[in-house]
Amino acid sequence: MAAASLTLSLAVIALLSAAVSATNITDILSGYPEYSEFNDLLTKTKLADEINSREPVTVCALPNGALSAVTAKHPLSVVKNVLALHVLLDYFDAAKLHKISEGSVLTTTLYQTTGNAAGQLGFVNITDVKGGKVAFGSGLPGSPLDSVFTKSVKQFPYNLSVIEISKAIAPSAVLSAAAPSDANITALLDKAGCKTFASLIVSTGVVKVFASAAGKGLTVFAPNDEAFKAPDAPDLTKLTNAEVVSLLQYHALAAYTPVGSLKQMKGRISTLATNGAGKYDLGVKTAGDSVSLVTGVDDSRIASTVIDSTPLCIFTVDSLLLPVEFFGKAPSPAPGPAPETSPSPSPAEAPTPASAPEPAAAPSPFKSPPAPPANSPDGAPSEGPTADSQNSSSDNSGASFEAPAVVKVLLTVAVSVFGSILTS
Repeated sequence: MAAASLTLSLAVIALLSAAVSATNITDILSGYPEYSEFNDLLTKTKLADEINSREPVTVCALPNGALSAVTAKHPLSVVKNVLALHVLLDYFDAAKLHKISEGSVLTTTLYQTTGNAAGQLGFVNITDVKGGKVAFGSGLPGSPLDSVFTKSVKQFPYNLSVIEISKAIAPSAVLSAAAPSDANITALLDKAGCKTFASLIVSTGVVKVFASAAGKGLTVFAPNDEAFKAPDAPDLTKLTNAEVVSLLQYHALAAYTPVGSLKQMKGRISTLATNGAGKYDLGVKTAGDSVSLVTGVDDSRIASTVIDSTPLCIFTVDSLLLPVEFFGKAPSPAPGPAPETSPSPSPAEAPTPASAPEPAAAPSPFKSPPAPPANSPDGAPSEGPTADSQNSSSDNSGASFEAPAVVKVLLTVAVSVFGSILTS
């Protein structure tokens, strides 16, 4: 009996793994060689992580060669922006595309969440045109609708849809965006309210380390000015110059790591301060849309995105990141006071059963029926999230998206079966 239960458990776990993998955009597209170039670019730009951390999402895949004009003339940062326009933050399958209300709709794209899209640049216009065709184009007024829906590729109602369109949506305003290598890191930090941090990296020379790393990939977690004024902020004058340099480098990763990629992280992450003498690493903790960095001494929440443009990412954080190498581990919480107990009444004071009043019957609790799912009506555009809003619902450092219902059911069954094995 136990052997049969174990076999069933392993089968359920295998189905669970397959269900989770099924909603991974990289795994999905790997089964279609005609999208290999598109899939490779999603991985290089880390957009795959962003897609996997969101739902609902529609990915407008492009066949091989459709992006050659963009990739041949523009840096990866611009290519990422173009690709982000092909990730719609709503669910569209063939049926919905052909039933668009009033024949046309503006829908929010992943590019809109970067905060770099002016006006309607972060939207895509979807129009049901004559002859049964559905056309796509930039949301900017007057933009041509020169890309058309070709076919459905894969759907997971109503979380993820992959469709094919004929041509890249690449407005000139996106193609002409400045490359991040031209960005002035200290100017960006000053503008974002991180002047103290900017001053420190300049005075210590750490800004040169950041600038050197930015070409290959750099992520900076910059404490805002208020973080340095907090009562629990460390006194930097008590640190040596070398320790201050290490502390500042502890606030950066030698890789381009946007929020979607941070949510996928498991275990500890090396920083620019990591060396043979100490680990100087970080952990990541997520709760809904919130992402926090865990040092072992404290946690610091990512408050906003200053810039997210391959290969440079700068975030502001609410507090300084304190490495355990300098500040030790967080102390364990002190035990709370023992609960006070009231003395038992003497027998003479205890009420007799006859004198005890009859307890009133409590009313039965009323349970309201569950609210229907808040699906957007056909053709209605998604509400545009802010630059730092994330559509994931993760509660831990490993998960990055709300699992579909079938995954939850399979997980429940697996837990139940394992429980029966342990008790048998």
